[in-house]
Amino acid sequence: MSTLPDNNHPYAPPEFSVAPRRIVSLIPSMTETLFDLNLGERVVGRTDYCTRPEERVSAIPSIGGPKNPNISAILSLQPDLVIANHEENRKQDVEALEAAGITVWVTYPRTVDDVFVLLWDVMNALEETSMVPRVRLIEYQYDWVKGLFLDEKDLPRVFVPIWKNPLMTISSDTYMHDLLAVCGGENVFADQEARYPQITLADVEASQPDIVLLPEEPYAFTETDAAEFGRLDIPAAKTQQIHLVDGSLLSWHGTRIAYALEKLPVLLKKVR
Repeated sequence: MSTLPDNNHPYAPPEFSVAPRRIVSLIPSMTETLFDLNLGERVVGRTDYCTRPEERVSAIPSIGGPKNPNISAILSLQPDLVIANHEENRKQDVEALEAAGITVWVTYPRTVDDVFVLLWDVMNALEETSMVPRVRLIEYQYDWVKGLFLDEKDLPRVFVPIWKNPLMTISSDTYMHDLLAVCGGENVFADQEARYPQITLADVEASQPDIVLLPEEPYAFTETDAAEFGRLDIPAAKTQQIHLVDGSLLSWHGTRIAYALEKLPVLLKKVR
């Protein structure tokens, strides 16, 4: 059972007597990460949204969405581990699986540093360390990118919406905020009290972002939305720095951080 330990690492993996061999992943980013860490052959179930790596996950049974998994379908796969996420999955589904005797590992990385802790936990807990050199390289990449902006006093002000109708964004208490900071951007709504505050277009204008990033997930922003933001009286509109971006770069935890560290600093370079 996956009782969360009361220590400084509350989302640490459960203790296993034998490393799990049959895993159901309820998180798209973790499904991709398991494959990237040479653990893909252990994945026996995934969600409809677990689409990477495309050529391999298509053969794995889907058990529904992260918010509405088919518990019976998961149990029929006889997993010895289900990997979930504190925000992406529902508490009642985790409890139902645990009540059925399934070990659930609830993850919750909220900073870029937390992502690396998670990667090491996965490799150690599942006893598969062949990709340690790759993770080391991503850590070097992280240190280098972070170092680029440590003494920068004039970082671009960045606005990232995550939903429309109502319009929502991110505060400082989010993984996405920390990732933007690492990659050289200042989140214009960092000081909001809510983790995912509702805002208005007037609020966006008042925040005066230099750059707007429109992800295609969890809400699929389009060129129409880009044009709408482009009509606002903001620096990003005047310098044409309103970009549609792959949402996984901003919100997926795990090995996708390597792509984020490569691409986001380029997008966050302010036009002066």
